[in-house]
Amino acid sequence: ASRTVGPAVRIAVLGPLRAWQGGRPLELGHPRRQAVLAALALRGGRALSRQELLDGVWGLEQPVANVVPVHIYRLRKILRIGDSPDSVIEYDRGGYRLVSGAAEVDLARMEDLVTAAGAAHRAGDPVEAVRFCSQALELFRGELLAGLPGPLAELERLRLTERRIAVAQRKLEWQLRLGRNSEAVAELFPLSAEHPLNELVAAMLMRALYCGGRRADALAVFDRTRRRLADELGVPPGRVLRQTYRMVLRGDEAGLGPTGGNR
Repeated sequence: ASRTVGPAVRIAVLGPLRAWQGGRPLELGHPRRQAVLAALALRGGRALSRQELLDGVWGLEQPVANVVPVHIYRLRKILRIGDSPDSVIEYDRGGYRLVSGAAEVDLARMEDLVTAAGAAHRAGDPVEAVRFCSQALELFRGELLAGLPGPLAELERLRLTERRIAVAQRKLEWQLRLGRNSEAVAELFPLSAEHPLNELVAAMLMRALYCGGRRADALAVFDRTRRRLADELGVPPGRVLRQTYRMVLRGDEAGLGPTGGNR
């Protein structure tokens, strides 16, 4: 049976992998070892088998069979529960998992905040919904899983990026509803700079700019993104970006305002 204890370790995966115990940063060692810990943290307490960790962290470069237990052994020594000999990592039905309640992972905290934002919205409180979304987005700090090897880390970078953008889009809808166009623009510009080829981010920025009375700037975002897509990927803008461009051209207030981007 799983042991339930108070959080002994904090783990951050919404950026470079980091871990703390009692506020003290922990030295996690080799990037492969860090990737093993990240895999466990990203699974939210579900067990991963030795083979799943081999496939996720090493991919086709399958190492000797005992490498996973070696990394787990060293992580268990690092990630202690207080002064006890117990670790936040346990062996469970042929796999490894984080002990329930022993590790606080920023990803779980982020999802709790997004859930709270949705509840606030349904309760008719968009101000509180925006506040919860802001707190969720603040948990993203730096390059996701920076430097971690393996196919699992690569897939999770894509998944977490998509999740971040989805939360940002949800927040944008509520910001536009509240008339906070300038605030939305200020937050979307750095996100756009970080993901210059992401058409959804570009479309969101165009909507925020247009709703703030900056039509020319919204059109400039389209032109800049269109050129980068052509130069770097050799593709034209997709449907969402083209549709947003046409709405800006014709001044489609209904399409560009709150909830318009969900069409």
